[in-house]
Amino acid sequence: MDLRPSEVSSIIERELQNYRGELKAEGVGTVLQVGDGVARVHGLDDCMVSEILEFQNGVFGMALNLEQDNVGAILFGEDRLVKEGDAVKTTGRIMSVPVGEALLGRVVNALGQPQDGKGPIAASGWRPVEGPSPSVAERKGVNEPLQTGIKAIDGMIPIGRGQRELIIGDRQTGKTAIAIDTIINQRGGDVICIYVAIGQKLSTVKSISIALQKAGAMDYTIIVQAPASDQASMQFLAPFSGAAMGEEFRDNGKHVLIIYDDLYKHALAWRQVSLLLRRPPGREAFPGDIFNLHSRLLERAAKLADNAPQLNPRFKKGGGSMTALPIVETQEGDVSAYIPTNVISITDGQIYLETDLFNAGMRPAVNVGLSVSRVGGSAQTKAMKHKRVAGSLRLDLAQYRALQAFAQFGSDLDKATQAQLSRGERLVELLKQGQFTPLPFEEQVLSIFSGTSGKLDDVPASRVSEFDDKFLAYMRAQRADILKEIRETRAFSDELIKRAEAAIDDFKKTFLAAG
Repeated sequence: MDLRPSEVSSIIERELQNYRGELKAEGVGTVLQVGDGVARVHGLDDCMVSEILEFQNGVFGMALNLEQDNVGAILFGEDRLVKEGDAVKTTGRIMSVPVGEALLGRVVNALGQPQDGKGPIAASGWRPVEGPSPSVAERKGVNEPLQTGIKAIDGMIPIGRGQRELIIGDRQTGKTAIAIDTIINQRGGDVICIYVAIGQKLSTVKSISIALQKAGAMDYTIIVQAPASDQASMQFLAPFSGAAMGEEFRDNGKHVLIIYDDLYKHALAWRQVSLLLRRPPGREAFPGDIFNLHSRLLERAAKLADNAPQLNPRFKKGGGSMTALPIVETQEGDVSAYIPTNVISITDGQIYLETDLFNAGMRPAVNVGLSVSRVGGSAQTKAMKHKRVAGSLRLDLAQYRALQAFAQFGSDLDKATQAQLSRGERLVELLKQGQFTPLPFEEQVLSIFSGTSGKLDDVPASRVSEFDDKFLAYMRAQRADILKEIRETRAFSDELIKRAEAAIDDFKKTFLAAG
């Protein structure tokens, strides 16, 4: 083989011209102490808050405490793989998670890594887990309903897109059931759902995944799991990761529903991390920034203004929304405890579920007196808030509760009081609803109207649920034109009321005759 010096020199010259030297500076530190998922590192003088740190043996962490002579970091891996004296490198990257359409239908952990065995996720990009919430100018008032499919909530405690509505109650009162039904009710709509499971049993998360799969809801849902078996650091990170995934859709003009289940366990995880980092404890040993932690998380839920992209280039499209349904578990119904009162003061209302109502067979066990929606009424449809439908429902139920307590004394009651008690008893039965059976809003309107109009007053209270199920089936089969008109106009005109009353009367004759 003949070597041509001129050819070799020309190749070397060309390569030298194209060479671009890049210098990369890395901060390198040493592990001083490690244990319980927390490490203290010396020598990282240029480290940033929330920066990803790379430990030996492939373990990653996140810097949280920047102290004078060391950095406190939480670990996202087995802390037994990290030992004193190991080298730690800064990466220059802030803690981020994968985002985009590829995540839909997947179960991921707090780092965005797949947990469902369906292979890697081809994410369209990455987004920092912590981000600024939209300013007042970039927001828009809540004016669109987010239907849960649950009559008691859509009728009396309505939720709007961009709202933050707390679901609160003791364990085993149906809090998660309401959240799952709300996700299922978005089927066929334009809402993307994110369910963040914090500190739940892994079997519970699996059962929720299966229920959503059976209902055909996983196609538009992302599950972010940080089960009880995960480290406290992963449980702390999970809701922020879910919020970042939701913001990507929101900023592109889409609508998102995010559920944090639950923030009490999230607060416990943050307390554990903070105490291990030797941050000073405050009330109930929670760190002083626990309110700030939850407020900066929930403030990211918003309805964006149409002109948001002109105000801030990080919004690619206006009009999107992110609705948050945080869940908080109470102990013995104590809503005045530290974490519940914190979250109540941050949110725009709460749905309070009561153990006594649940045990009495009222499902969902919503306590109407203690539940409130501060902004949802402005997003409620005309048909639902019509004075003949849900407009008087809350007042009727409140009066029934008061009279029910009075009637227990056994005194003689006049006919008007007896009629009110009879109506209230039927309304309570009408609002009972099984799990995984959310109703379209037009069917809810007719169902509630049948009770508030007095058409059920002569139906035995024990048969109200049966009447409701069969009546709605009759309307779907025989009078679909009424349902269609309510759905399309979203109103309940006088002419439509007459047709609905006639339909109820026609069905009631056959129902009562059949016995």
